[in-house]
Amino acid sequence: MVCGQRSAISVGKPGWLRRRLPAGPEYENVRRLLHGSGLHTVCQEAKCPNQFECFARGTATFMILGDRCSRNCGFCAVRHEAPLPPDPDEPERVAEAVASLGLRYVVITSVTRDDLADGGASAFAATIRAVREKAPAAQVEVLIPDLQGDWEALSVILAAGPHVLNHNIETVPRLYPLVRPQARYLRSLALLAEVKRVMPHMVCKSGMMLGLGESVDELRQVWNDLRRAGCDILTMGQYLQPSPANLPVVRFLPPEEFAALRDEALFRGFAGVASGPFVRSSYEADKLWRQASKSLAD
Repeated sequence: MVCGQRSAISVGKPGWLRRRLPAGPEYENVRRLLHGSGLHTVCQEAKCPNQFECFARGTATFMILGDRCSRNCGFCAVRHEAPLPPDPDEPERVAEAVASLGLRYVVITSVTRDDLADGGASAFAATIRAVREKAPAAQVEVLIPDLQGDWEALSVILAAGPHVLNHNIETVPRLYPLVRPQARYLRSLALLAEVKRVMPHMVCKSGMMLGLGESVDELRQVWNDLRRAGCDILTMGQYLQPSPANLPVVRFLPPEEFAALRDEALFRGFAGVASGPFVRSSYEADKLWRQASKSLAD
C-alpha cells in the first residue's frame, strides 16, 4: 500500500470475526440512559464491535466534546464536520450517568478538538473532577488526543488525577500519512513520555490497530518506542472498515497470531497487553489497569 493513496484491496471477513451479540436488561438500561441524557459514547459513534458486550455488562466509554471531529483520519467512523461549542453541563451529566449506572471503572475519551485553544483539556479535567465527586469509588481512565503537543494543556488533565492516561499510537510510522494524516508519530510518543516525566507513577497506555498493511518488524519497532516512552499497557486489535468511505482492510489476523504478538509484547516489558481481533482501547480496561498497577507496585 502506498502512503497517501487509499488502496482498492478488499478482503472478506473470516469466520473468527463472527460473534453473537449479547443483549438483555443491562444493555437496554445503558442504552436508554445514554439516549435520554444526550451523551455520546465512542462505543456507538465509532461502531465498536464490543458495544453490545460492554453495554450488557453495564459499562460504557463516554465521549465528551460532541460527536464531530476536527480531523479526518482514514480509519475513523466519527463525523468530520465543524465541531459545536463545548457543552458546559456535559461533565456533570457524565458524572450523573456514571453514578446512576454504578460504574466502578470509567473511560472518558473525546473527538479531537484542534479548534479549541487547549484541545479540550479543561473539559477532560472538569469531567474527571465531576466523576470523582459523584462517584468517588470509580477509577477513571482518559483516552486523549495529542493536544497538538501542548504540554501545558496535558498538565491540566494530569492535575485532575486520572488513574490511567491513554493515548493511542494507532499504527506504524510509515502508515501515518494514510491513516492519521493530521497526526505525528513522534508527537504522540512525546506525549506519552511527558506523562511519565511529570507523573512517573501514572499508568500510561496506548493502542494499535492491525491489518492496515504493517509488518511485524514495524510493530516491534513501535513497541520498542512505546516502552522507551514509558508506556505500561498496550492494546492491539483488528482494524475493521466502518464504512465504504474508510480505509479498506489489508489483512485479517487470526486469533493465534494476535496471541503470539501479545506474548512477544509482554516479553518486551509491557505490564499489561490485550491483543485479539475484537480488542479495542477500552477493552477490559479495568482488568489491565489492575494488572499494570500490581506490576508497577512490585
